[in-house]
Amino acid sequence: MGNAHGEERIVPVDLVMGDITRFRADALVNAANRWLFGGGGVDGAIHRAGGPAILAECRTVRQRDYPDGLPTGWAVATTAGNLPARWVIHTVGPIYDASVDQSGLLADAYANSLRAADEVGARTIAFPSISTGSYSYPIESAARTALTTVLAGIGDTGLDRATFVLFSPDQYQVYERTLAELLG
Repeated sequence: MGNAHGEERIVPVDLVMGDITRFRADALVNAANRWLFGGGGVDGAIHRAGGPAILAECRTVRQRDYPDGLPTGWAVATTAGNLPARWVIHTVGPIYDASVDQSGLLADAYANSLRAADEVGARTIAFPSISTGSYSYPIESAARTALTTVLAGIGDTGLDRATFVLFSPDQYQVYERTLAELLG
């Protein structure tokens, strides 16, 4: 994408449609529940594909650091087990409630995932669309928060690239349209 001077602008964010459990990156982000024990959607898929090593490390993290569960917006890194990555970054997004502005908590989930990936030395990270599945966050609002946060925060880390791995054509189209608007 060129700028006013005709120079090519490098954007460190990609969008792909696919299955995050098959995506190659240093760190894969898991849209986890606060208990870190696997569940439905992305969380269950990551635990199933990654195997028992992820759950074992999650249990240790929970017992040692978060006996009451990982707070919404926070992120922790574990092994990736059998996944095509070195680490899984588990983050808890907000459960949507139309009466409360939770965009800050959603932004925290993305920003803290970037920080956790940076702390373990990751250079590439792959995100799902956090909170838009069983947590019912509206996709348009979630995409804007996700992309704005990652575009603003990735430069403060050692990460070279962030990829949003989107599960459906509808998700992909919303993220694609939102990214184009943000890059204007």
